[in-house]
Amino acid sequence: QVQLVESGGGLVQPGGSLRLSCTASGRFLSINDMAWYRQAPGKQRELVAGITTGGTTNYADSVKGRFTISRDNSRNTVYLQMNSLNPEDTAVYYCNVQAGTLNVNYWGQGTQVTVSS
Repeated sequence: QVQLVESGGGLVQPGGSLRLSCTASGRFLSINDMAWYRQAPGKQRELVAGITTGGTTNYADSVKGRFTISRDNSRNTVYLQMNSLNPEDTAVYYCNVQAGTLNVNYWGQGTQVTVSS
């Protein structure tokens, strides 16, 4: 089992920055791909950014050039640096990891990000 604890959400003005963190704990052989998703009110959950164990990243077009995903394998932690935030980025952000030899999916509890003046 893997437990994911997220932190770093909050209220920020347009143009501001936030950094999200997600740390995995529990009993697992390995943490594989890690990612951040988000879900805005009335919308489906969407992939924001992902990162492989080797550090290869991918981003949603809407966040390219503004968001950066990174990971610290020694701490089983994934980060999302969010810059130049705008109101369209307002959503609940969820951490997602795949763990073990079967790549079982695990989700964090979500952290609210609100961009508003």
